[in-house]
Amino acid sequence: MAQHDALIQAGLNLIQQALTIYDSDLRLAVCNARFAEMFDLPPRFTTPGATFQDTIRHLAERGEYGPIDDLNAFVEERVRVALAFEPHYMERTRANGRTISVEGAPLPQGGWVTVYTDITSVKEQEELLRTRSELLSEEVLKRSEELAATNRQLAASISALEEARRELTEMEARTRLTAEMMPAHIARVDAQGQYTYSNRRLSSVMPGRPSQILGLHIAEALGPDAYARVQPHLQAAYDGRQSTFEFTDEASSRRIRVVFTPDPADPGVFILSQDVTEETQTRAALQQTRRRAMAAQLTSGMAHDFANLLTIILGMQSKLARLNPSPEAEPLITATLQAARRGGDLLGRIADITSQRRWRPEPTDLGRFLSDLETLATPSLPAGVSLRVNSTVTGLLLLDPGMLQDSALNLILNAADACGGTGEIELTARNRQDTWLELSVSDTGPGFSPEALQRGLDPFFTTKGGEGSGLGLSMVYDMTKLAGGEVRLANTGHGARVTLRLPLRPADDLPEKGLVLLVEDSADLRASVRGMLTGMGFSVVEAASVPEARALAEGLNIDLVLSDISLEGAETGLALLDLLPDLPLRFMTSLPHSDPRFQTAQSRAQVLAKPFNDTDLAAFLGLERPPT
Repeated sequence: MAQHDALIQAGLNLIQQALTIYDSDLRLAVCNARFAEMFDLPPRFTTPGATFQDTIRHLAERGEYGPIDDLNAFVEERVRVALAFEPHYMERTRANGRTISVEGAPLPQGGWVTVYTDITSVKEQEELLRTRSELLSEEVLKRSEELAATNRQLAASISALEEARRELTEMEARTRLTAEMMPAHIARVDAQGQYTYSNRRLSSVMPGRPSQILGLHIAEALGPDAYARVQPHLQAAYDGRQSTFEFTDEASSRRIRVVFTPDPADPGVFILSQDVTEETQTRAALQQTRRRAMAAQLTSGMAHDFANLLTIILGMQSKLARLNPSPEAEPLITATLQAARRGGDLLGRIADITSQRRWRPEPTDLGRFLSDLETLATPSLPAGVSLRVNSTVTGLLLLDPGMLQDSALNLILNAADACGGTGEIELTARNRQDTWLELSVSDTGPGFSPEALQRGLDPFFTTKGGEGSGLGLSMVYDMTKLAGGEVRLANTGHGARVTLRLPLRPADDLPEKGLVLLVEDSADLRASVRGMLTGMGFSVVEAASVPEARALAEGLNIDLVLSDISLEGAETGLALLDLLPDLPLRFMTSLPHSDPRFQTAQSRAQVLAKPFNDTDLAAFLGLERPPT
């Protein structure tokens, strides 16, 4: 660094003009040797840190500026002008008879740079021209001198304008870079719908669209389907009304939020577009959780009373059965008992729907999951019904294997009922636009009726008569919404198809061994979790707070961070997401799912709810088998 400064100073000293740079506090930042020589200044005024005020006072006392009536007022006025940081150019004759030009320009960071040029020879030539030329009139000489002075001043103004242009260019570059880095598409269309500005992020927000769209019409850039969805809102913006809305882009399967803002200066519309797919998925899951809570409140009291009534009915029917009833009464007693037991089963299924189930994703090998599902479902199918499983999805995904297995089995068994004694069932898994995991169950049965297509997901709707509860597809719908997905019913022309669309969340490929940073403020819990981790083959270092964890992470080669959300000190474990962005991070917590900290953690990482055992932890970390 010292060598670099020395090189800069040597270069400045070679300049034939005197140069100074003062900072925003009017302290000398740098000057060249020519400055000291021109004004014959002692070292204390050419050393960085010297004040502008002291230098001006020294020069004024030496007579640099001629006779001065009030020295203090003169110095204060020069300091006031300097603090204004205005570009300036002037020429003045010094006390020693030499003439200099002074050109100053402000700096973007504050302060200013001044260049002093000795123009004595130029002025002498002008004077020589005046005295020796008898052919030139006094007016021409005067104009020539004015022109020369004007040219020098114009050159200074041009320099100031060039500096301003450079600053504007830098500002524009920074603004454009900021716009390019935004996780949103920012654009403007004119009155004809053609793009006049774009930060080239359209393809990131809506995959499949072009990045270079300047000059294109918005309909051409978005495509006919998406343009048809946004056109009414765009027209509203042309009419002077701001519009904020969301729509699903079918081409990319993304949920897009758009803001159209009228341009107040020229006819046109500013556009802000964001991909809110993950936000929408999380919102859908939260809404379903709230609906379940409301349903639980509404049904819990009725279910309790109904369960008591069923208990009374079952008890009285059992007594009747022991009283040696007549042959005519036996079938009635048996039917009553069967109906009461079916009522009890129905209560159980209602409890399943309204219970506090959560979507608890963990790293799941989808291929192995589907293989196990096929093994589990096949024995339950009639002899004439076959099951075929196809998947194009590989790798670990964040899924709740228990809830997903229940839903898939439900759909397979429903499809088997639809096929009757013979038919085919196909379960297909595919990745859709890197946004959704689609699981489709198709059959060769008669398909859905028009009413079933409309009401199939409603609770208690069934086409099986008295044999069905009408809660099967409702439970599937409930599971899918808890995950932030959706269920679609359709007919294929040769049967029915139910499609589960779940958020596609690839799981991190965590190490099976290595050094784990365990962050937990309870010593007892740290000991317990450390034992689980070491039993799986990991090495463990421990911390109780965010500062301790950060210090360990900076000094060690950490392979995985497992942290509680609530920790010692002011910072929670959530701070580690930003402090350790390059390390795989997993959370554990005893906070309720409704806690904002839990929801924030789950939106950015995987969360394991306490209490848990070693099997739960192994599954959470995506190990193939629990520790032995």
